[in-house]
Amino acid sequence: MAPSTGAQVIAHSLRDLGVAVIFGIVGIPVVEIAEEAINLGIKFIGFRNEQAAGYAASVYGYLTGKPGICLVVGGPGVLHALPGISNSSVNAFPFLLLAGSSETHLTSKGAFQELDAISFLTPHTKAALRPAALDTIPDAIRHAYRSAYYGRPGPSFIDLPADIIQGAQSSSTGLGRTSLVPTPPKSSADETILFKAAQLLKTAKSPLIVIGKGAAYARASDSINALITHTQVPFLPTPMGKGVLPDSHPLNAASARSTALREADVVLLLGARLNWILHFGSPPKWNASAKFIQIDVSANELGRNAADAALAMHGDIATVVPQLQTHLSTWRYKPESSPYTSHLLAAREKNLAAAAKKAAETTLPMTHSSALAAIERTLHTLSPPEDGRIVYVSEGANTMDISRSIFPVSYPRLRLDAGTHATMGVGMGYAIAAHVAYNGIGATPGEAAINAAEAVGKPGKKKIVCLEGDSAFGFSAMEVETMARYGMDVLVFVINNGGVYHGDADDEGRWMELRDVTLGSSASSGGNADTGGEEKKKGLRSTSLSFGTRYEDLATMVGGLGIVARTPVEVEQATRMGWECGKVCVVNVIVGKGDSGKLEFGWQASSRKKDETKIGNRG
Repeated sequence: MAPSTGAQVIAHSLRDLGVAVIFGIVGIPVVEIAEEAINLGIKFIGFRNEQAAGYAASVYGYLTGKPGICLVVGGPGVLHALPGISNSSVNAFPFLLLAGSSETHLTSKGAFQELDAISFLTPHTKAALRPAALDTIPDAIRHAYRSAYYGRPGPSFIDLPADIIQGAQSSSTGLGRTSLVPTPPKSSADETILFKAAQLLKTAKSPLIVIGKGAAYARASDSINALITHTQVPFLPTPMGKGVLPDSHPLNAASARSTALREADVVLLLGARLNWILHFGSPPKWNASAKFIQIDVSANELGRNAADAALAMHGDIATVVPQLQTHLSTWRYKPESSPYTSHLLAAREKNLAAAAKKAAETTLPMTHSSALAAIERTLHTLSPPEDGRIVYVSEGANTMDISRSIFPVSYPRLRLDAGTHATMGVGMGYAIAAHVAYNGIGATPGEAAINAAEAVGKPGKKKIVCLEGDSAFGFSAMEVETMARYGMDVLVFVINNGGVYHGDADDEGRWMELRDVTLGSSASSGGNADTGGEEKKKGLRSTSLSFGTRYEDLATMVGGLGIVARTPVEVEQATRMGWECGKVCVVNVIVGKGDSGKLEFGWQASSRKKDETKIGNRG
């Protein structure tokens, strides 16, 4: 039967594009679209906040390699979904946002939730469209979908006025069908630049290959593995580039990152940008004479910052890397010609020993390192990394930074974090998207599981494990209810130190004293927990959160499992219980308040002057 209303046309257009799931929050008038989509077999995942829904849809695009779809109401719904637009744009995730809007004849009259969303979002999207009539809906949706998908992936937007959604077609012949959008064409590199890049690599004394999340999105693992196996060049994965090659690979220089950056003289960038995460390719973190060879799908990235456009190749990574390997012919890096390799090995051993010492600490309250190490030990007895059956989602400054090196992965797209914008609040949305992508909903399998090109690790269900700083968790904690509603057995660890970066006290009595000072109900001169006389009477700092918040109760209130853990043994027990319980589980891991010195975020720390206060993300 041909669709007869705007809502039906929209739903049919999405189905014809191969859309299997929609993330979002409904209301007038978009609820009709969601119901029609459900009638066609499309799964709708209803969230508690558009922000989390947008994050979920954007990373779903990254995981499946096709645009993720988000549906929201107009006005405030669009504004709340804007973080998904930003997340998609800065991380190059394919994402299509559909939003309702007020009736076209009421424009500029102060209509219900009126917002000129096209003008608002045009600068921030690859395409922003409003269908003028029912018969233009299929082409508009297909164009926006293709725009998000092709070239450098990113966000697109469709504005859907209420009179279009609720309108009925006047013709009995039905409207045109939307056809599938083919997989984006894959471009190859210029042979002249390939030759030049290969010659430069052959002269390198200290070469390095940097693998970014662009390589993971490009499904380039096989070609990169062949290149590194052939050349024996050390590699360094970025946080979401982990797993393109197994973390256990003997040429992985992640544990000697600073040494690799400081000594590398020729660097091949595969889907990795010279932004803040890689210190812009500049000294003092990098060798001042290092030369950068780029392979990237985005022409705008070529020659950026310390990179040389004359050594940059615009193309698909999975296509260009085999071309480069052909030009390298039989060349193989010979580490005996440089002390570089021995320096990497020495730094690796030193750093791993230091990390092991931190993980073995027995003080109580636990440290971030000792708590996360207890989780890692237990998870890896339940599912070894080489099986690829765990997807890690991590956010929060300390939690994300420390867990990155503690939890190894062996396959691409099994580690998700705050990304290029260091965005807090992505965790719960990402976890939901990962569960849908890999495990599906109910009897419907996930797109990333049924598509052989997307399959990673051994066949079977994947466990979604969230490693959350307590501050980061607070941004989207109510999505625990969403997980419970859709039967998602996500395992969430909240690393609770009672603050943003660090807490104020390790015992409740001391925290209450500081709170009394803040509220003006005490003349206590105790000041902050770790400061001197000049800091007296200030009470709680701006970074403070409530002491001992019972985050685990969020799971129990929706029928899940909530556990509090204060020792490594309790953490191990809680991990096993959460793994086996078959429903959403929140483990509230109580750790010490942490150091309260200069605030800094991970890799930015040593690239600024020592006397600066460094503030990054939260958690």
